[in-house]
Amino acid sequence: MTHRALRLRLDADALKSNWRWLQRQGDAPAGAAVKADGYGLGAMEVTKRLAEAGCRDFFISTWAEAEALSPLPEGASLSVLHGVGPDDIEAALAGAARPVLNTPQQVARWKEAAGDRPCDVMIDTGMNRLGLRSDEIGLLDGLTIDTLMSHLASADEDSGLNRAQLERFSAVRSAVPARRYSLANSAGICLGPDFGFDLTRPGLALYGGVPRSEAAAAIAQVVFPEAEIIQRRTVRAGESVGYGATWVAKIDTEVAIANVGYADGYLRYFAGKGRAQYGGLDLPLVGRVSMDLIALDCSAAAELREGDWVALDYDLPVAAEATGLSQYELLTGLSDRFGRLWT
Repeated sequence: MTHRALRLRLDADALKSNWRWLQRQGDAPAGAAVKADGYGLGAMEVTKRLAEAGCRDFFISTWAEAEALSPLPEGASLSVLHGVGPDDIEAALAGAARPVLNTPQQVARWKEAAGDRPCDVMIDTGMNRLGLRSDEIGLLDGLTIDTLMSHLASADEDSGLNRAQLERFSAVRSAVPARRYSLANSAGICLGPDFGFDLTRPGLALYGGVPRSEAAAAIAQVVFPEAEIIQRRTVRAGESVGYGATWVAKIDTEVAIANVGYADGYLRYFAGKGRAQYGGLDLPLVGRVSMDLIALDCSAAAELREGDWVALDYDLPVAAEATGLSQYELLTGLSDRFGRLWT
């Protein structure tokens, strides 16, 4: 196997622990959003490990993602959030995944092609993204609905929209028969049991993101990016490092060049803020982030050499605060040049 100079160390126990904590909140069982290739961790591997922990309901975006997850763990169900477009019917009918119908056109298409085969339905209660409006629910007559769902727009904030969406969804629940009802994402779970209904759909918090302060003490880091050192060099006092010469050594400084950059998802926002660790020692990033290289002040790490590995500081809420990027971007932007290593 070809050597990779980048790896993601992925903590399976932390992933399962995060799901179990989300499962314990309120009275609703927790599913799992594994779209975007399991938020960048690998959807198949994530699904397998969450199924081992007891998760049975999984959510992805497209039929291509559904195909990549086949076969599912025994007893698991899969919902395709983007529904069934004009070119999706064949794929939708060929597998066991359910479409989440979002538009009048998708409802009509599913009725014509699938008869009473079960589906899911998205109701828009204030997101104005995907979903039927409340005045369109009459179109659902004749459908066999497994899960009727909506999506919270501002659950990570103390917004009046949260309660408004809850009330709107509760009204639709009373009018539309379904086997289950689902509203809460990761942040919505933290809003309390009223938002749980019959099934929750966490995503970010499974992977170590903290959606609200209520979850901060419970959610464990899952993703630990690590990069190999290509070169160690001495930068003389007065010399600069990297593009734009934005960092100049005040004294002779030991610098390590690591095999990671913005092409790998370690973005330029980390310049002046990023750090790595080696043997418990702190290595501040100096200069700009290049396409596939960064420079680290390794003066404190006398033994660090070419071929050694450093761990990038990548606690999601801390990194998001430092860079201004969302925790979602920090996760899903990590490239395929990282090998995925589950521990």
